[in-house]
Amino acid sequence: MLLSRLTVASLSAERDQGRSLALLKPQNPSFFFERKEEHEIERERSHLSAAVAQADLFNAGHLVPYEPCPYRFRYRYTIAEGKRTGTCQDWEIEATFFKWRLLYGEHKALTEMVHVFGDEYPRKGMLFAMGTHSQYPDTWLINGVIRYDETGQPNLL
Repeated sequence: MLLSRLTVASLSAERDQGRSLALLKPQNPSFFFERKEEHEIERERSHLSAAVAQADLFNAGHLVPYEPCPYRFRYRYTIAEGKRTGTCQDWEIEATFFKWRLLYGEHKALTEMVHVFGDEYPRKGMLFAMGTHSQYPDTWLINGVIRYDETGQPNLL
């Protein structure tokens, strides 16, 4: 109930009000994935290696190297402004891929992800936690996918 009051239908209206975070209830969300090109994965690996190599004042330990995900996870959806396609930046979706790939293999992991994030979540209810970047204030990213059951006012009798 609390989250339903915070959801929006228009990202343009949020931007016009100077906001850069929004909870969006997408209409007709469709989850899909795309394999990244090898040069994209190498670029990500290079950026991550450079970040890990930097000295850290607060942590003298070593960071575990991060392996870039070989897939980009996306949604097609509709909002007040019309149809959109967005890349999902939610780290939990990538973590799900890596865990399920270990458990089931790559093909079954991707098949299950399409089922869960593309069929089950939209059927049961979901929200997108949307956000912009300071350098690109008109570009909204899907920062989180939230499973959310919309419930009405319970009967008081």
